Amino acid sequence: MRTAYSVETVRAAERELMARLPEGALMQRAAAGLAAACADLLGRVYGSRVVLLVGSGDNGGDALYAGARLARRGAGVTAVLLAPERAHAAGLAALRRAGGRTAGTDGAAGLIGNADLVVDGIVGIGGKGGLRPEAVPLADAAERARAAVVAVDLPSGVDADTGEVRGAAVRADLTVTFGTHKPGLLIDPAREYAGSVRLVDIGLDLPAEPQLQALQHADVARLLPVPAAESDKYRRGVVGIAAGSARYPGAAVLAVAGALRGGAGAVRYVGPAGPSVIARYPETLVSDRGPRHAGRVQAWVVGPGAGDDAATVAEVLAAEVPVLIDADGLRLADASAVRARRAPTLMTPHAGEAAALLGVEREQVEGGRLAAVRELARRYGATVLLKGSTTLVAEPGGGPVRVNPTGTSWLATAGSGDVLSGLAGSLLAAGLRTVDAASAAAYVHGLAGRFGADGAPVGAHDVAEGIPGAWRSVVRGQGAGRWGCGVGVTAGRWVSAGGGVRGGCLRRGGGGRGRGCLRRRGLFGGGLG
Repeated sequence: MRTAYSVETVRAAERELMARLPEGALMQRAAAGLAAACADLLGRVYGSRVVLLVGSGDNGGDALYAGARLARRGAGVTAVLLAPERAHAAGLAALRRAGGRTAGTDGAAGLIGNADLVVDGIVGIGGKGGLRPEAVPLADAAERARAAVVAVDLPSGVDADTGEVRGAAVRADLTVTFGTHKPGLLIDPAREYAGSVRLVDIGLDLPAEPQLQALQHADVARLLPVPAAESDKYRRGVVGIAAGSARYPGAAVLAVAGALRGGAGAVRYVGPAGPSVIARYPETLVSDRGPRHAGRVQAWVVGPGAGDDAATVAEVLAAEVPVLIDADGLRLADASAVRARRAPTLMTPHAGEAAALLGVEREQVEGGRLAAVRELARRYGATVLLKGSTTLVAEPGGGPVRVNPTGTSWLATAGSGDVLSGLAGSLLAAGLRTVDAASAAAYVHGLAGRFGADGAPVGAHDVAEGIPGAWRSVVRGQGAGRWGCGVGVTAGRWVSAGGGVRGGCLRRGGGGRGRGCLRRRGLFGGGLG
């Protein structure tokens, strides 16, 4: 499991460690890890051209010390000082002793344009808001250049705690972060600025409870239900699906498709799309008598394609079993009825639905996903899975928010969210806690989307059909390295083709910005329809 901690927690751990170490030792640890990552990325250090973008804090000091190490190995290193009078004095002296040079911001664009590697040490994890005006031209030049861009701890201009980007920011190909991941490295929109992430252990002693958790194959494998020898369909759990309408019968079919592949022993369907459901999935137990008379279930899914059927939503919310509310159900559910429920509730909005529930603009949710999911969970007293490019899961009582590391942008297709709802509902019926059902469903669903798409467009029915393969991949521990959901981000793996920057290209999946491409094995992502 990957974890991320707040800036305040990281700062406290750093202070405690620095009190036990010789002066400057912690910065040297960070600089050594940064230099090693840069050297790996370059392929051949000797003769390479490295430009350091150096701000006034310890982040700039890390960059200067790392630059000194690269200069000692034969790299031509130039530090562009944004505030020369406030640059880290010891780091600056070390760079000069190693043969490195310094420059001001005038003419920096030319240096960056001719560089093989640019190191972003402008602002550290304590920075708030976007880049200051004097730093924006440097970030723009790095964006245009063919050089690879390496961020020190966090891309300058993004918020380490929230993942928000409130102005101009550096776009990195690789971020070398120290001690632990920061939330902004795992949550969009900031995550998109970080590129691949390499974690350098500097010996921090961190609390047991992080701010964020990102499950990996082994974590999800422990959650997925496995029937025992004495299991029957009822002991494995029965999930009820109240979905679909005359206008949207496909939503019911897709929700049932996800549920049938989610580990429950049986699926009951209630609603007007019964003929469509039974034609596609004859194993479904179809009823037209309403949720209350459908038969016993261990969990309900309500809302996909429901149209304006508020009565069915209210009837499901009155049930004394876990309930998942999605799509139209989120609009039709009475907020007080949701808060009054004694059984667990899971809500699965996308950004637009979340914005409507919170009474804010969609852009506010997309720009501050962490705050939005926490507020929804608190306001409704429910576990909330906020779908999108970064899918987050928050519990009403607080605690770590889970971020899903699987997915693909091809999942932004109509009906994929219906499949996810059925899958998560099935896991609820099998006995998983709401936070675990949501996390495991999002993980498997994201993998199924990747397997189904494999770089090409995919439909929701393809995602449903890909769930068994994704499930097997998780249980067998396969595909973690290929799909970036096992060790990719934690171990900081990337692939440099042709001998590094100068010998070939940095592979960035999908093309990159003219400099080639850094293959981001730790790539998160994937919206949901």
